[in-house]
Amino acid sequence: MAGSLGSKAALPFRAALPLLGTLILATSPVRGQEQPVEVDPSGPSPASEQVDSPSFFPLPERDVPADGPPAAAAPAEPRVQIAEVVIEGLDDHPERDRLELAAYAAMAVTPGTRVTRGELETDLAAIYASGWFSDVRIQPVDGPLGVRLIVTVVANPVLQSVNLEPAEQLRLPEQVVSETFAADYGKTLNLNTLQTRMQELQKWYTDQGYSLARVSGPSRVSPEGVVDLLVREGTVQGVEVQFIDKDGESTNDKGETIRGKTQPWVITREVSLKSGDVFNRRQLEEDIKRIYGTGLFSDVKVTLQPVPGQPGEVVVVLGIVEQSSGSISGGIGYSQSQGVFGQIQLQDSNLFGRAWDLGTNISYGQFGGLGDVTFADPWIKGDKYRTSFRARIFFSREIPQIFQSENSTFKTDLRSINGADFDVVTNKPRSVGGDDLLVRTNFDTVAIQRVGANVQFVRPLNGGDPFKQSPWRLILAFGGQEVTPMNFSGSKFSQAVVGANKSPDVVPSRQVICIAYNCASQNQLMSFRLGATYSTLNDPRNPTSGNFLSIGTEQFLSVGDDSPTFNRVRGSFTHFIPVNWLKLYKGCRPGPGQPEDCKQALAFQVSAGTLIGDEIPPYEAFCLGGGNSVRGYASCDLGVGKSFGEFTIEYRFPLFSIISGEIFFDAGTTFGSQSDIPGNPGGLLGKKGQGFSPGIGLIVTTPVGPLRLEVATEDFSSDWRFNLGVGWKF
Repeated sequence: MAGSLGSKAALPFRAALPLLGTLILATSPVRGQEQPVEVDPSGPSPASEQVDSPSFFPLPERDVPADGPPAAAAPAEPRVQIAEVVIEGLDDHPERDRLELAAYAAMAVTPGTRVTRGELETDLAAIYASGWFSDVRIQPVDGPLGVRLIVTVVANPVLQSVNLEPAEQLRLPEQVVSETFAADYGKTLNLNTLQTRMQELQKWYTDQGYSLARVSGPSRVSPEGVVDLLVREGTVQGVEVQFIDKDGESTNDKGETIRGKTQPWVITREVSLKSGDVFNRRQLEEDIKRIYGTGLFSDVKVTLQPVPGQPGEVVVVLGIVEQSSGSISGGIGYSQSQGVFGQIQLQDSNLFGRAWDLGTNISYGQFGGLGDVTFADPWIKGDKYRTSFRARIFFSREIPQIFQSENSTFKTDLRSINGADFDVVTNKPRSVGGDDLLVRTNFDTVAIQRVGANVQFVRPLNGGDPFKQSPWRLILAFGGQEVTPMNFSGSKFSQAVVGANKSPDVVPSRQVICIAYNCASQNQLMSFRLGATYSTLNDPRNPTSGNFLSIGTEQFLSVGDDSPTFNRVRGSFTHFIPVNWLKLYKGCRPGPGQPEDCKQALAFQVSAGTLIGDEIPPYEAFCLGGGNSVRGYASCDLGVGKSFGEFTIEYRFPLFSIISGEIFFDAGTTFGSQSDIPGNPGGLLGKKGQGFSPGIGLIVTTPVGPLRLEVATEDFSSDWRFNLGVGWKF
């Protein structure tokens, strides 16, 4: 039995019917295309008697103006009173009551109301808009109480499954589809709810970065309750490089296309999106970060160009603004090993447009100088592991801090021995009796000259995916150098004396030590190094969280009598903990809705190393003390050992936009291994071998990197030391 709502009609049915005509309103099976179907009122009526409609009354005659008849006013729609509303078509439906109530709720017309044809059309559209029905028809018929509106509906099928087209290679997991529609399966399909579910699928695509993906439909709804949806995920047809100026123009003032220095493949190899891939905004953002990370470009503008005739396909156009890759710089400075020095640097970071880095650095100072030429390829072309290569040729002559001491009871340096007082047979200074030796010193400070070259390969453990962010990196290096002890006049020597105040002088034999291995005038060092790093730092420049581990071993191989064999092992571990203790900087006190900008951290670092073997050149010993070690001591002034260990705890906090503060505590020890270095230079120069150092500092962020100005004390004593350094200690 059809559901109905009825009441006594206010007007006789026979009088009302001609006002509506014989009207059947129906919806199209296609949603959103409701089409009224009307029977001509001039045809036969089911009523046995007809009453003229007021709309058929003749209009009074009027004079017609010369410029034409006036516009006629639209006649008002006639109204009739409805006696009963009946819903049909749901007799055998399992959710009949629910759907009848939905249809009644959608209608504004109720028994007893006076309605027009337009209002019935509005109700028809409202019933269909409820989403429950695939077809709706409204027909007025004669009833025992007057005009009855028969609303015939065809309910949507019960939803059984949802198919996505095309079904192959969609990024949308089947589990997401199942979970999205789980609450709707086994129930009558509601097209409004279906649209909501489609929006949820669309949101999944958007959240995952597939910003070009579109879910549309349904393209088909079967009587069995199977719904087909169309998914167009948006694919990349290709990636193109276009060089532009800073204003975004691809042509110059002469109308000529701007040609870049960089080879296009240097740019496109940083892009993981390839032809045929589904476009992903997040993936492209990471690609852009890698392009910026090369340091070759000042701006990258991205344009997505639709492909004509290929809906959903785009070409990614990268607008590249190059920056100057060549540079020349110079300056003056001071260091313990060179004194006051002048420096000049030349560099091209994009040699031949292939992202190769070629640079040279030359410095010359009071106590020495150095120069080198380096070549680096950040990504060997065609290597899927993203292996990098670096080669360096170098020359240096400087005072070895191992043989220096600011707090020695002896003189503050070693003096070279004049050859006239040296016994070439015994390879020792001449003895004058007992343990005393007669030496003649030239009082020139000892210097170490190194000439050599090395190559290094670094490979991330990315499994062959060059775009995978791997925390681990492997390092393989080979090197060779010739080491020559000498004075600043260029004279070579193999031994030196500690504590000679004049020349000649008689000193204890223990004060005469070999500078080089085997007391030779030259040593040849050949080595290969294996190492690894692990990093989870959130920011490589100024981290506030994460870990960094570095371990390595370097094996030196003998290639002659004066070439030592030994091994160097060292490692360090750093840990950062984000904190928010001091809120001096305004970014640490954000207002409502403002982001926090408060980079502060508690940092810990532990470092250790040892030399394995007996053939240890003194100049290869571990040094403790200095701006990158225990900061309350001068460079290498705390200890010189065969082994070492260091510990630092540091609190970093922002003060102003470019100024940060630090409070630190350093400690270091040689584990009693100073005497294991041939000649015991650390012991002879009175270096303590262990100590600690609290201090504070300011860090200023500059275009060339952070500058550190620190003050620290030796073992809580009154001896304070100032350090000026570049970059964080770790």
